[in-house]
Amino acid sequence: MGRRLVPVLALIVVSLGAVTYADAVQVCLRSTCAPLPLRPTFGGSVLPQKLPTDEYAPVTAGIFGKIATSDGTPPPALREAVVDIDRDVKVNVQGLPVCSVKIQIEEGGLAKACKDALVGEGKAHIEISLPGVAPEIQTSRLLVYNRGEHSSKVRLLVRAFVVKPVPAAIEAVVTAQRMGTGVHTVWTIPVVAGGYGSLLDFRLKIGRIYSPGGKKTGLFEAKCPDGVFKVDVKKILFKNEAHSPGEAAQTSLKGALAVPCTGQG
Repeated sequence: MGRRLVPVLALIVVSLGAVTYADAVQVCLRSTCAPLPLRPTFGGSVLPQKLPTDEYAPVTAGIFGKIATSDGTPPPALREAVVDIDRDVKVNVQGLPVCSVKIQIEEGGLAKACKDALVGEGKAHIEISLPGVAPEIQTSRLLVYNRGEHSSKVRLLVRAFVVKPVPAAIEAVVTAQRMGTGVHTVWTIPVVAGGYGSLLDFRLKIGRIYSPGGKKTGLFEAKCPDGVFKVDVKKILFKNEAHSPGEAAQTSLKGALAVPCTGQG
């Protein structure tokens, strides 16, 4: 399947509450809604639904994504996402335990060593398509850890694990920092299975409420003055690491996402 560089990404707006694909309404951006060879879908939610209009309150973020192709072939590898969130959301890790250990091959090793720094979890499906071997879909638990704040950048670690072709940990890094009037985030995903691994879908619930110094706060805090959180997806980068014939070396998409909220008080 040949792929081309596409400047528009079809994203979705989801209702608050449980995040399911059935709840999603697809939004075609700009004026072109032609079918794309690469069909990614992403979405999110913020809980609780009702938030103050003029002060921040702790929240939990739900994030999901699904990556498919029009002809059913394995999608290219998701390698990077650059996402800006409006000023009604902020990230805070002051007082949270930090996971500072290095990568461990054992699936449960990091979970045990950094259990106090856990800030989120979820599930992903990863397709491994080695040459001459039938594609295999593996299910992996996702665990999210606080890596602390350095040079005004909050770092989170999203960890998955695959068992084939050899047992291996996959560690994606998320950085978040205040920039302008919002939060600038960069998601970096490593090479999987030597370039033959592709992310098919994922679901993440991220957030933690804690009380440093006796004051309740959250990893994410938000307010809702205008009924919506605006998300600018500046770049989602896919790479043809398996060097599949007829496919572009890389595909870069962009778009926007609006997540509703309800202001009160």
